[in-house]
Amino acid sequence: MNAEATLKPADLTLTGLATAAMTRLGTDPLFKMTEAEIRGNAYRVFENIPSDLSKFFAEMTAAQGDKPFLTYEGERLSFAELYDQSLRFANGLSKKYGVKKGDHVALAMRNYPEWCVAYIGLISLGAIVVPLNAWWKSEELKYGIKDSEARIVLVDGRRLEYIAPFKDELGLPLILARDKAEGADDHFDTLIGAGAPDPIDVKIEPDDRFCIVYTSGSTGHPKGVVLTHRGALSALYSWFFIASVVEDVRGCSLVGDDPGILLAVPLFHVTGSHSIFMMSYLFGRRIVMMRRWDAEEAAKIINAEKLTNFVGVPSQSYELMLAAGNDGLASLIDIGSGGAKRPPDQVEKLATAFKQAMPSSGYGLSETNALACIISQNMYQERPGSTGRPAPPLTDIKIVEDGADQPRGEVGEIWIRSPANFEGYWKLPKETAEAITPDGWFRTGDLGYMDAEDFLYIVDRAKDIIIRGGENISCLEVEAAAYECEAVAEAAVFSVPDDVLGERVGLVAYIKEGENLSADALREFLAGKLAGFKTPERIWISPSALPRLGTEKFDKQTIKTIALQHPPALAV
Repeated sequence: MNAEATLKPADLTLTGLATAAMTRLGTDPLFKMTEAEIRGNAYRVFENIPSDLSKFFAEMTAAQGDKPFLTYEGERLSFAELYDQSLRFANGLSKKYGVKKGDHVALAMRNYPEWCVAYIGLISLGAIVVPLNAWWKSEELKYGIKDSEARIVLVDGRRLEYIAPFKDELGLPLILARDKAEGADDHFDTLIGAGAPDPIDVKIEPDDRFCIVYTSGSTGHPKGVVLTHRGALSALYSWFFIASVVEDVRGCSLVGDDPGILLAVPLFHVTGSHSIFMMSYLFGRRIVMMRRWDAEEAAKIINAEKLTNFVGVPSQSYELMLAAGNDGLASLIDIGSGGAKRPPDQVEKLATAFKQAMPSSGYGLSETNALACIISQNMYQERPGSTGRPAPPLTDIKIVEDGADQPRGEVGEIWIRSPANFEGYWKLPKETAEAITPDGWFRTGDLGYMDAEDFLYIVDRAKDIIIRGGENISCLEVEAAAYECEAVAEAAVFSVPDDVLGERVGLVAYIKEGENLSADALREFLAGKLAGFKTPERIWISPSALPRLGTEKFDKQTIKTIALQHPPALAV
């Protein structure tokens, strides 16, 4: 690509995208479509992509070879080196512990290169990977390990410490990665040393399971989401198709000529494992892995490594913008968000701050292998409140209320249907039947509407709507208004029980360092943005950053519980 094309790409139009998409589908064998039966229903699928993730990693490694892939605190691995370690680990694990196709193996560690090595190695064996939330403590880890029926647990030093109190009760081998600590049964490096880098002969079918990923939640036990090889590959190649079509229209790549991305979200979440890790394997894109999120450090890494892409939760991209300051991030060409809805006003701020880096966003869930919608480039700036159109060419989305499909512009529950959808919830047949219709639609529990051009707008979670005197209020809408106040760093909106109206609007705000904003002043600001019934009537000013779940989303239940134990700074 020449510099002129990179600096002045063509704007996207629906007509241009549709034309390019049809051309790709008709001429590119990789995206040839056919029909396949999956769990009793017919779906559109790609005919010529790898049939399973083991073949995917083998083929992509052969294509990328010695190109640099993974960097972590000075350590660097090429695609070939990472894959070599993965096969050695897989063969060592099979030789010593007899791990085979269908066995469940839990990953309980923070983002380390060993996480990626183990992930590929276990997939190559046909085993089922169980990535546990690395922010969980002892009881949560105990539940996840027992519920998933893991045979072996791979841990780092901190997770070993958390698991040690109930290790004997589990009766499972604990394999320690990277760290040196007492109490493990084996070490990751020992298994790599014991295994040969030989291909593994195992027959894996497209709809075999490859992963059980646990959904984050603020109450009760999390649910295990069962994902298949075909499901993950359908998501990966849908994104690859979109990137190819956009490149055809714009005349330059979405990832750059020397692509590189910062990994600053957890690998145990599908944004990290799918959208960043596995997509980078497909793109031939370098990954620089951060030990923990720090916006100032992230900006330094992006500049030093000349990274082209960033994907994080909205708060991370906003903090990165502030950390970049006037110097900017010259190599960055795309700044994406996932995991939560980005406040619309941030889209314009990001586009203004990063002249050469277009903001983008996506919508997907663990249950869809992170695939549903995507929006970027000028289309996102023109529709900052949208999360995009259904990802072509495999995904269908509709809006349903009381069992009936809703017309354009009407709010209802978002239903998704594609071969990327999950098999079901692990050992939860009732919940699975409630979530997946007999004809294969996944009922997301999210509320939204589609406009005349099929752009999806998320209103809220069904359970996160405030009903005040019969009026439905979107928490996301009120939060978006709060973020328009320059002094607000973080905001969480929730329902406050009320004897008269049933519920009132409550808001907890964390104010930026150096700013002095009172609850009265904040409410006055919001009153100028929102209808009277939507304006918060109970406001708390938090002395510290708001607590988050493992996916970096705000822990609304904890925030609400703590707030209601203290008098608000403002009550009207």
